[in-house]
Parts: sequence; structure tokens; C-alpha cells
Amino acid sequence: MSKATPEHAAGKTSDPHITLSRRGFLRRSAAAGAVAAFPAIVPASVFGAEAPSERIAVGCIGVGRMGGIEGDLKEALGIKQVQVVAVCDVDSRRVTLAQKTVEQSYAERYPNGQYKGCDTYGDFRELLARADIDAVQISTPDHWHMIPAIEAAKAGKDIFLQKPLSLTITEGRQVSDTVRRYGRIFQIGSQQRSERWFRQACELVRNGRVGKLHTIKVGFGTDPGCGPQPEMPVPANLDYDMWLGPAPWAPYTEERVHPQNSVTARPGWLRISDYGAGMITGWGSHHLDIAHWGMGTEFTGPIEIEGRAEFPTSGLWDVHGDFHIEYLYANGVRMIAADEKVHKNGVRFEGDKGWIFVTRGAIDAEPKSLLQETIGPGETKLYVSNYHKGNFYECVKSRAETIAPVEVAHRSCSACLLGDIAMRTGLKLKWDPAKERFVDNDPVASKMLSRTMRSPWKL
Repeated sequence: MSKATPEHAAGKTSDPHITLSRRGFLRRSAAAGAVAAFPAIVPASVFGAEAPSERIAVGCIGVGRMGGIEGDLKEALGIKQVQVVAVCDVDSRRVTLAQKTVEQSYAERYPNGQYKGCDTYGDFRELLARADIDAVQISTPDHWHMIPAIEAAKAGKDIFLQKPLSLTITEGRQVSDTVRRYGRIFQIGSQQRSERWFRQACELVRNGRVGKLHTIKVGFGTDPGCGPQPEMPVPANLDYDMWLGPAPWAPYTEERVHPQNSVTARPGWLRISDYGAGMITGWGSHHLDIAHWGMGTEFTGPIEIEGRAEFPTSGLWDVHGDFHIEYLYANGVRMIAADEKVHKNGVRFEGDKGWIFVTRGAIDAEPKSLLQETIGPGETKLYVSNYHKGNFYECVKSRAETIAPVEVAHRSCSACLLGDIAMRTGLKLKWDPAKERFVDNDPVASKMLSRTMRSPWKL
């Protein structure tokens, strides 16, 4: 094996068509994950680019808007030595399109048939039962994150999961504990960690360039409500009972699920509380994760939460609209999350010597000279990844920890869900992040830490 380069040691991947070697690594126990422990990426020429023993066999669970032909599936098809061998979805149209896309892509790139065949499934459990699958990409609706992730870990699969981690804090704790118990490699889809502006901002804050950090301001958009929707016949291509899964039974209407005439259009379930919490987890999972990264609270959470929001009073879509949430952390930092009428979309770190604002594709600061600062020897340097999905598959190979591991994902998701509870109850909540319970055990708020699952689904 060749000697590790600094870029590889830091988990850096600049080429989306990276070459990965998995010989021997997939049977190793999970490593603690020190970044410097990354081995070099073995060139395909060492073993042969098409050697079956070098392929990471992948199954994709959920191949719609985020997981399909323009999302996670497309990315997987662009990574050498990652072979998509199975796709799964409760909508047969989507799974057929995904299969066709996979087979056509491999036929064009490998005309000699080295990568051939992609099976389809309507039930994720059948996919997970395959012993030849090494890793899964799970891109299902939020209420379908926990069960497949837990079952994948138990089945010995490494896991890429779209954010947010879970629908409730109790679910998130169970996912994190299970993934770690079974020693699986896990990455949440918080791709902002793999964008250099966010890493630069967090390193500057962590190393005191804004002085003593006292406030973080987070902004992101909201979702509109809609009127009542008529009950509709369930399309023949949709296993609606399976789509509902652990969520309460409800009559089918297209705005409850996803559009039948588009794979890429935004689905209605994102705006319904039985299946997700709305933009507080949709965008909040990204930005609150960066806030935690910047102030070094990735393995804990707030101690006080207070919030308010506007909620629809009628119609199908019922998640929050305009909102304002204040969090207090044990380090004394106050984080204020609000809609874009109040805060610009992004994360702003404020200290007694200046501020840094970061959003996708841009960074700003006052004084401007902060952006010219370098991080020197002996200072805090954060994990480097320049390609999120590539980082996941590098870690599948090396057994090192990803840039967005499961416990970090749980803590950022928990902060979002605590905000949702505060908005819905109107209570000022005191939270114990170590015990993960409300200090005063308020019965209304405590009940919202978990949800009842519809039979036969259970943990």
C-alpha cells in the first residue's frame, strides 16, 4: 500500500470520481476515527479498476427527490468502485426509473459488462437481507429514517442517511446507540461540513478570532400551508400502506405523499408533522449542525429553549411558518434561530471582537481581516472533507469515522426537535443534555420526545 498523503490523511477528496479500495477493510472492526488514521486511497491500477473484490456494493433505499437520479443515486454512480446493485422504493415507477438509470449508466461506462445488473425491491428488509451488500444509502421521508437505519446496522451494513437523523429525540438516541453498538460506518447528509466556507468559519470561531463568542444567529426559510385536500384513489404504482409505515393511518391524497408526475418536485410530506417537523429540521439540521461545530458543542445540546411560531389553523400542511427560537448553552452562548424575515439564511457567529457570517457559497466577516487569518500549529484544526459522499465511501474502506458521524447527527437533530417542541408548547424548557430529558419533567413536553408507532412497526 502506498504511503498516505496529507490530503488523504485529512479525508480530503477533490475528484468526485475517486477510486476506492475495500480489500480487507470491510471486515475490520470500526476504528475510533482519528482523522490522521486515514490510509492512502489505493489506485485502481494496483488491483485492477474492475476487480469484483474491490467494489463496494451499495443498495439505495428511497430513490425519489433526494435519493434518486438527480440526488444520492446519481452521486453513487459517479464514484469508481462503488457499484449500485439494488434500489428500493415503495413507488414502482421510481424504482423502475432508478434501475434503468443504473443499468444504462454502467452499460455506457463499462461496455464489457464489468458492472452489470441492478435488482429492485419494494421492501427495504429484502434488500438488507442480501449478504453481498456492503453499504446503503437511505433517502426516505423523515418518518422512515429510524427503522431502516437501525435494521441496516443490525444487518452489518454501513449507512449514509439523509438528514434529519430522526423524527423524535428518542428515535435519534436509539439510532446512534445501535450504529455504534454494531460498529458501523455512518454519515448523515449534512454536506455543509464538506464545504470549505463552513469549515473556515468554524475554525476561526473555535480559535478565538471573533473573541469571546456570545451569540449565534441562524436564519432559514419556512413552508406555506395549504387548504384541505380531497381523498384520492391510491395510484397502482404506490404501496401506500408501506409508505405510511409507522405513521398514523390517513387517507391518501397526492399532496400528502409526493407528486406522481415528477421525481424531483418537492413533496407534500415535508409539510406534515406526522412525517417531519418542517424547515426546523429541513434546514435547521444543516445550520444548527454548523453552529454546534463552530462552538464545539457537537456532543451535547442546549440547556434552555424557548420559542414561538405561526402554525396553519386548517388544511393538510401543518408544520411551522414564521418562527423565533432562543437556545442557551452551558458555555453561556445564546443561539437565536429565526425565519428569513429576521435573519439572513446562514449562520452568524458574534463575539466581542467581531463577527463571521457563513452561508452556502459565501463567507463574510467584520473586521474583514478575519478572513485572511490562518490557523497555526497547535491551534484547533477541523476535519477536512471536500466531497461529502466521497468521504463516506473512503471511511467505508478505511473504517475511520466520517466527517458527520451518528452522535453528532443526533445532537444537531435533537436541538432542532427541541425547538419544535418549544414552538408547539409555548413553554420555556429546561433541558438536561446528558440525560436527554426535561429538567422539570413537564408532561406535555416530555410526551413529545417520542411517538407511538402504527402496528406492526415497532423498535
